[in-house]
Amino acid sequence: MKLHSQPGLTFDDVLLIPKHSSIRSRSEVDTSTELVPGIRLHIPIISSNMDTVTEADMAIAMAQVGGIGIIHRFMTIEKQAQAVQKVKRSESFIVESPITISPVTSLKEAKAIMVETEIGGLVVTDAEGCLLGLLTSRDILLAPDKQLPAEAVMTPRSDLVVATADETLPEARLTLHKYRIEKLPLVDKENRVQGLITAQDIIKLQEHPHATKDERGRLRVGVAIGVHASDYKRAETCLEAGADVLVVDVAHGHAKHTIEMVRGLKDKFPTVPVVAGNVATAAGVRDLAEAGADAVKVGVGSGSICITRIVTGFGVPQLTAVSECAEAGHELGVPIISDGGIRKSGDVSKAIGAGASTVMLGSMLAGTDESPGAAVIRDGQQKKIIRGMASLTANVDRKAIDKSEEEIDWGEVVPEGVEAVVPYRGPVGDMLHQIVGGLRSGMSYAGARTIPEFWKNAEFLRITSAGKQESGVHDVDVL
Repeated sequence: MKLHSQPGLTFDDVLLIPKHSSIRSRSEVDTSTELVPGIRLHIPIISSNMDTVTEADMAIAMAQVGGIGIIHRFMTIEKQAQAVQKVKRSESFIVESPITISPVTSLKEAKAIMVETEIGGLVVTDAEGCLLGLLTSRDILLAPDKQLPAEAVMTPRSDLVVATADETLPEARLTLHKYRIEKLPLVDKENRVQGLITAQDIIKLQEHPHATKDERGRLRVGVAIGVHASDYKRAETCLEAGADVLVVDVAHGHAKHTIEMVRGLKDKFPTVPVVAGNVATAAGVRDLAEAGADAVKVGVGSGSICITRIVTGFGVPQLTAVSECAEAGHELGVPIISDGGIRKSGDVSKAIGAGASTVMLGSMLAGTDESPGAAVIRDGQQKKIIRGMASLTANVDRKAIDKSEEEIDWGEVVPEGVEAVVPYRGPVGDMLHQIVGGLRSGMSYAGARTIPEFWKNAEFLRITSAGKQESGVHDVDVL
């Protein structure tokens, strides 16, 4: 038996010690960081790849404010790819592959496409891809017969204002304003459609100046995959849809099959960033980095709906895990993602101060408008459901998605997660504003203007239960 002499610590066991600071305002603090080498985030926040936390709406909202979302894998490959496409189409200067229909498409069919893709207009083209017109939801709205073809009510090519594919942002803004139009098709010399610029996309650019975007101006998004042979197809399909990063998502990442999966992905997609985890030791970081992981997720049993430590007896308290893993990660140039155990903004400061480049949030975001979890009423209060991806119901749903022929005795399944509810918290943007505001204040207390400076300046002090009690509201009746 081997017994470590030092106790494992988690966030409530410590406080950060205030340092001399020349920072006058927390607005001077730069919270930008690396997700993986080559992809920077304006804020160090990632939404968890849980099916009650991140699908397309959450991923869009996260990227708009400068973070990123990881779309969970507990859905069909096709549905996950569609979610990626929705994120990629949600915001960009030029829609490079606008959705097109033929002139004989019925208004009923066109309306269904608009509803499914959540867009307000379709480009009408012929078989060669030449522009014939534009059909918008307003064209359909008062049409007397929804079986009419699109060409009967669309704005024809002769009445459209168009531009070429090299249209700049300032030029497009002036053109849209001059002609009081909302959509500007881009065509080549043969009138073939090359893209589409919309007024709404330009407005989004102005509203979200710190959005996490790719080189083509589209929001970035990650996808979670497993470690089975079928996950290569999942990865390939999602990458074709535009995914920016792959996250190998397993409970115990320091395992042979995870390491082999990382190697296989880097061999098959050598230019694609791969995040792997979860681990809780420096050795786990080293082995995954050696296999090719571009970032490593740290956290075993620390999530609010995870019972791995109770069921198996295994885990490492999160602050200790992050600190030890970050030491290895910094040495190897591999960013560390702290995943689990964060309940308040001060915990984010502690995780980043301990060496993490980013934090992954689950339960803190599960109660927001953008999470896909079902809304319920409990004791007169609005709540949203969250569940661990190793819970019994998640295992049942996964079998249904995989369409496995294998007979499973559910009485033999040992869940390592639970279902729960969290308070409704409104828009995720408001929640993130508070979380990042707390981090900015925390960094200013350490005299750190950047996250690397925070790593250098952070100093922790263990506290007693009395110190923990003193840290919160005490000796008063809260109004």
